Amino acid sequence: MKHVPAVLPRWIDVLLLPVLNVAMALFAAGLVVWAIGQNPFTAVQLLVQGAFGSELAWSYTLYYTTNFICTGLAVAVAFHCGHFNIGAEGQGTVGGLGVGLVLLAGDAWLAPALVVPLAVVGGLLAGAAWAFVPAWLQARRGSHIVITTIMFNFLASTLMVWLLVNVVKVPGNQAVESRLFAPGAVLPSAQALFGAFGIEWPDTPLNLAFVLAIVACVAVWALLWHTRLGYALRAVGLASDAARYAGIDPRRLTVIAMCLSGALAALVGVNEIAGVHHKLLLDFVAGAGFTGIAVALMGRNHPVGIVLSALLFGALAQGGSELVFEMPAFTRDMSVAVQGFVVLFCGALSLMLRPPVAWVYGRLARVAA
Repeated sequence: MKHVPAVLPRWIDVLLLPVLNVAMALFAAGLVVWAIGQNPFTAVQLLVQGAFGSELAWSYTLYYTTNFICTGLAVAVAFHCGHFNIGAEGQGTVGGLGVGLVLLAGDAWLAPALVVPLAVVGGLLAGAAWAFVPAWLQARRGSHIVITTIMFNFLASTLMVWLLVNVVKVPGNQAVESRLFAPGAVLPSAQALFGAFGIEWPDTPLNLAFVLAIVACVAVWALLWHTRLGYALRAVGLASDAARYAGIDPRRLTVIAMCLSGALAALVGVNEIAGVHHKLLLDFVAGAGFTGIAVALMGRNHPVGIVLSALLFGALAQGGSELVFEMPAFTRDMSVAVQGFVVLFCGALSLMLRPPVAWVYGRLARVAA
């Protein structure tokens, strides 16, 4: 196209293009709904009501959002250092394992005010340690971090199964899970937090981990854009050779970035194990690690964008569940397909609309001039 500006205003890249991509995804999903003989507008109404129509809906939406924020941040930090961390699923699993083991070991003899923070720290350290090995292999041996993190996802799942079956499972219990933690040795739920101020709130999985996720967003923003370490991380990601010439060690920064990513992914384990289930069990990450990749890409690897895209995916998860219940012809697989359309248009095809939008912007700019 002629007269296409090379650089677009930031509000177009950060706001307008993602909104247009989401609109295209919803349009494609609407065609699916129409194809099964249902009204697309009714489906959208049910989805929005299911995600935001009540305190109960909001609570479940924010519960899903919490996990997606954590995994989105995990992917983003590594991406800023030039690496594609696909291991958030395994890092979240091992992080939850760390949380659970600390609580199982200390809930009987340590005060809740002490054992819960220790469990959170234990989970973060476990997630960071799980990410350290692929990072070290990349930095010292050149093993591709995408391959090693995928492998470590399977290793994490296998480790969790072995420990639950052979070490922490309650004898005589057919379920592959640990005992419940002591009643006070868990993260307070949103119902308990609001109740402390005299506000009634429904009993949902939403808990204090949502606040921890928001704090993590602020911490990542401050780290990446307001510290020397963050500058070095981004320098390595943008031009590793130039960073090396400037005296920055890309191998060291690779390890640091991946360990930070692992710790952020471990917050999923904090949310699920200490905040929701109150016991160790299998498959609690439930795909949030892979959804975090789409969340980070759609959010342009910026904490603010990640919060917004995580909220969108949280709304799709919760609203999709309600839509399946209210519209039986719309199956669970179709709900997953809607999320797939969002991933497709906001991830793989995220730049498809940039040339025509840039052309329109260039034309309008010339007319205004």
